[in-house]
Amino acid sequence: MAERERLRHRLDDGLAALGLDLPQTVRDQLVAYVQLLARWNAAYNLTAVRDAGEMVARHLLDSLAIAPYVHGATLADLGTGPGLPGIPLALAAPERQVTLVDSNGKKARFLREAVRALKLNNVRVIEGRVQDVAGQFDCITARAFATLADMLDWAGGLLAEGGSWLAMKGKLADEEIAALPAGFRIERIIALEVPATVGERHLIEVRRA
Repeated sequence: MAERERLRHRLDDGLAALGLDLPQTVRDQLVAYVQLLARWNAAYNLTAVRDAGEMVARHLLDSLAIAPYVHGATLADLGTGPGLPGIPLALAAPERQVTLVDSNGKKARFLREAVRALKLNNVRVIEGRVQDVAGQFDCITARAFATLADMLDWAGGLLAEGGSWLAMKGKLADEEIAALPAGFRIERIIALEVPATVGERHLIEVRRA
């Protein structure tokens, strides 16, 4: 119980700093997700972050920092790993249909268990390459799993007309932005302030040209 309270306090403080007001039920699910991830991580090495308290800042709050910029009825999180930012975003907006995509078998098994344990009726898991995903989505998120050019070359067709691609990055690389494939444009670049974390964080919003 003490551990859960520690995580909850850290989450509450971070959400207040982000200006996000989430229901208590959602906060409880977010803490449960971190605890599940910490348990699985001990055996399966799903993330380099070992401490559950650090996971609150570097995973939950980092993911939720982009929540105000996510729009539309459908979201695909590509290269989601253990569900970041997809699972926190799905918990924050249960009315949105979220698809989590990762080719790593261990991570996909964890994702399926998280969906079951947290009763995430709005989430489905695809174990496979982003190049093989079918359909289109109003919003696509990707948390620094490849360069902008590679992501858009592999999966740009998944972005629905009028939709937005949200790429989460640390430091900005001018050459990466300059290498944007034809047919896409940078809508805006947002400097993110993530509570209790160090280092630069940016969100690059890409739309169809």
